[in-house]
Amino acid sequence: MIESRPASEPASQHAGQPASQPAGTHQRATFRSDAAPLLLTPDEIGRALRRVSHEILEQLPDLSQVVLLGIPTRGVPLARRIASVIKEFEGIDVPVGSVDVGLYRDDLDYRPTTRLGPTEVPVNLDGRTVVLVDDVLFTGRTIRAALDALADLGRPRNVQLAALVDRGHRQLPIRADYVGKNLPTSVEERVTVQLEETDGTEGVWLERAR
Repeated sequence: MIESRPASEPASQHAGQPASQPAGTHQRATFRSDAAPLLLTPDEIGRALRRVSHEILEQLPDLSQVVLLGIPTRGVPLARRIASVIKEFEGIDVPVGSVDVGLYRDDLDYRPTTRLGPTEVPVNLDGRTVVLVDDVLFTGRTIRAALDALADLGRPRNVQLAALVDRGHRQLPIRADYVGKNLPTSVEERVTVQLEETDGTEGVWLERAR
């Protein structure tokens, strides 16, 4: 098992940024958090994850070769929930781990510090199908970083992506294979995800710029 130092993070917030700037260098708009509409309730998150799990079962019948790797922070509990649903229906424990992208981001020159999350690889990845799991798919830059990280961890047969929310506005040619909720947004809006495991509350909110 490969591990790196874990770190806690605030609720996942995916805000808009100009396409000409690297991730993390934009000037964020002001958001009215107290008026943010609830887009997904805990029950709706559960149903979305069950749907994603069923789609994985349909596309990947040989579960013995599947590994779920969550992207910290909230991709990790989402990956565990998907594995739990798969076990409920198939009785098979799919290996679950995590892959941190902190050192593979393309905006390191713009960040004074980089917080490292956990990287835990429970099995040899060579020849397996890796399903990356993240909470929100936005520009695609986090996933690009995850793919670079995977290249240092092994040589999977193929790599797929599952996202709880796809909010569009891609800056790279990356798409999700499994999506819990497609959410049309403005680039200036912010999607906030909270999960019981990491935040003590649960839901997906859309915060609009003033």
